[in-house]
Amino acid sequence: MASTATPQGSLRQRNVPGSKKKVGTGPGDDTELDTLVRSAKQASVAGSEWDYKIALAVITVLAFVSRFWGISHPNEVVFDEVHFGKFASYYLEKTYFFDVHPPFGKLLFAFMGWLVGYDGHFHFENIGDSYISNKVPYVAFRAMPAILGSLTVTVTYLIMWESGYSLPACIVAAGLVLLDNAHIGQTRLILLDATLVLAMACSLLFYIKFYKQRHEPFGRKWWKWLILTGFALSCDISTKYVGLFAFVTIGSAVVIDLWDLLDVKRPGGGLSLPDFGKHFAARAFGLIIIPFIFYLFWFQVHFSILSRSGPGDDFMSPEFQETLSDNVMLANAVTIDYYDSITLRHKETKAYLHSHDARYPLRYDDGRVSSQGQQVTGYPYNDTNNHWQILPAEVETEQQMGRHVKNHDLVRLRHLVTNTILLSHDVASPFYPTNQEFTTVPLEDAYGGRSADTLFEVRIEGGKNGQEFKSVSSHFKFIHNPSKVAMWTHTTPLPDWGHRQQEINGNKQLAPSSNVWLVDDIPSLPEDHPRREKPEKQVKTMPFLKKWFELQRSMFWHNNQLTSSHPYASQPYQWPFLLRGVSFWTQNDTRQQIYFLGNPLGWWLASSLLAVYAGIVGADQVSLRRGIDALDHRTRSRLYNSTGFFFLAWATHFFPFFLMGRQLFLHHYLPAHLASCLVVGALVEFVFNADPSSEEASYQAIKSGKKPAPGPKRHVTARERFSGQSMVSAWIACGVIMAVVAASWYFFLPLTYGYPGLNVDQIVRRKWLGYDLHFAK
Repeated sequence: MASTATPQGSLRQRNVPGSKKKVGTGPGDDTELDTLVRSAKQASVAGSEWDYKIALAVITVLAFVSRFWGISHPNEVVFDEVHFGKFASYYLEKTYFFDVHPPFGKLLFAFMGWLVGYDGHFHFENIGDSYISNKVPYVAFRAMPAILGSLTVTVTYLIMWESGYSLPACIVAAGLVLLDNAHIGQTRLILLDATLVLAMACSLLFYIKFYKQRHEPFGRKWWKWLILTGFALSCDISTKYVGLFAFVTIGSAVVIDLWDLLDVKRPGGGLSLPDFGKHFAARAFGLIIIPFIFYLFWFQVHFSILSRSGPGDDFMSPEFQETLSDNVMLANAVTIDYYDSITLRHKETKAYLHSHDARYPLRYDDGRVSSQGQQVTGYPYNDTNNHWQILPAEVETEQQMGRHVKNHDLVRLRHLVTNTILLSHDVASPFYPTNQEFTTVPLEDAYGGRSADTLFEVRIEGGKNGQEFKSVSSHFKFIHNPSKVAMWTHTTPLPDWGHRQQEINGNKQLAPSSNVWLVDDIPSLPEDHPRREKPEKQVKTMPFLKKWFELQRSMFWHNNQLTSSHPYASQPYQWPFLLRGVSFWTQNDTRQQIYFLGNPLGWWLASSLLAVYAGIVGADQVSLRRGIDALDHRTRSRLYNSTGFFFLAWATHFFPFFLMGRQLFLHHYLPAHLASCLVVGALVEFVFNADPSSEEASYQAIKSGKKPAPGPKRHVTARERFSGQSMVSAWIACGVIMAVVAASWYFFLPLTYGYPGLNVDQIVRRKWLGYDLHFAK
């Protein structure tokens, strides 16, 4: 599925006197229909090229004006600029940070900051912080997405032009993106979506250009557009992981194309298996291997720049952190000996392992009975009830004093304040009936009949046998030895009987990183003790792929954890109908606000025509089953192949979101919205220019075996094909659509640009679907 436009070329002489009529034998050989269609396209381009170029120039200029107009307002941090502006500053300071998104889009911001000489001193801590007083070149940062967003409009136009659509169709598709408030709003701020949407649009354009070279496979242009398609796909997924949907779009089209090449019944016959293997390998190289190489490259740049310790250290292993200079955690690491007093802290929630005299209740709210043992909880503050003494598994002897604790050692923990030993047993925890309760027992029980239940294994993450156990740097899982459950906690507070502290229980799933703990300090060790000496640490190296795999695991895990509710989150079924937006910024004194919202009339038109397209295809299929052929060949081919490709792009960028459990927002629909605009432009062509041309007559003649009429061949130009009543109707439709969409765009501009401020009545008039706008009363 792709554009049906064919490459330009000269008309080959097929009917040479005395020769047999030649039939194409593969994608590199032209059938007579391909030749006729291609030559007609060549004349079409020549006849209307200047019209298309002038319209392209005008639309591009308007795109830049609409994105850059008033870009300096507001002169303070807006919405997620707190994240991506901060990341650009960290790049410029070479300070390691962690984010769930790949680095490409953020590197572009850092590059822009570097170009204007910014040093990264401002960290974008809070929404509303002033750029002016902090001397931040924020206009330069915002200019990057504004440039990319403007070029997205240009690329949208080029997609339609390259696909062979009429000028009104090109203008409608590009105009819907040009006049869309959501695309404008998202590309005027320091956000990643401008990069994502442009890369997605470029992947469609480059693949169409590649497909148009199908008659000259493995040629220079064929390879160029294949590689560029792969590069665009790489930029897409290297900005956000939802860029994977573009791979699904292009991959689906490639599978259909390869399946067609394999068909021996196709005109010219199918490819031989060796030739098919070459086509398959070339596409795999250009669309899988090349994108993956570029994807790795951006991470290599990421690691090369971020050489200093920073706020992202906590997300990485100690081995990774040893590759960063000035790492405080490693500098403060102290080897732990038996009989040391230690405090244990949960890596994810930062809660301390804590205990106190209070007991578990006899019965929980669901009727289950507890052990009524001493409570063991997670506590956010450090006090003496967090102090535990680490004891060896074997009987205590004087020889154990001063011996280092090592990886995989079996140990006991003594709670110093209550003089009891930590224990886990086969009793259900308060919140998780499938998890084990943690409690403590007196010393006589710990070294008597319940001795085995008090043994725990220290399992250092990524540690080697015999590796020393250290404070701060040794991230470990505390595994109950008899039952093989991991000590775990979570943020849901216990009821009042548990003082609203965190539950500690035994998790049967050992693999999750949420089971990881660390020793925060050794209170029993004096500050001037020789073990606390901090010799200068040498920065170590780590293989790139090992660092990359570790970061990938951490990124995917934290991405999946973004499940908490958000006041402006929305569901996919709400997006095509624009049921709600997102509040980006407000200014109480001036009653100004930026509310992220698409152009309602444009979105509703696009969503309606998506349904119309599905209905047209369904009606055509039913008609064909009943023996009614209502469409000519060219129109049906365009409807199923080119428009179908755009519809496929919309579907693959929309429906996968229904499978996600993470937070979702309106901006996730922007790539799908661009694809829906392409469908709208294509349907304008279908409705108003669906008249059979001379191409169709030639095609029917070839099918029936008739010879072309005698006389000189004459090409039909675009001015002739797209002329008369159909073109007048198309231009009228184009004008009406653009006028209506422009009116809606203008009406919502104060919410997109953040000025001027609106009074209560003006705001209420813009609450078309109950949008949760500020200052409405």
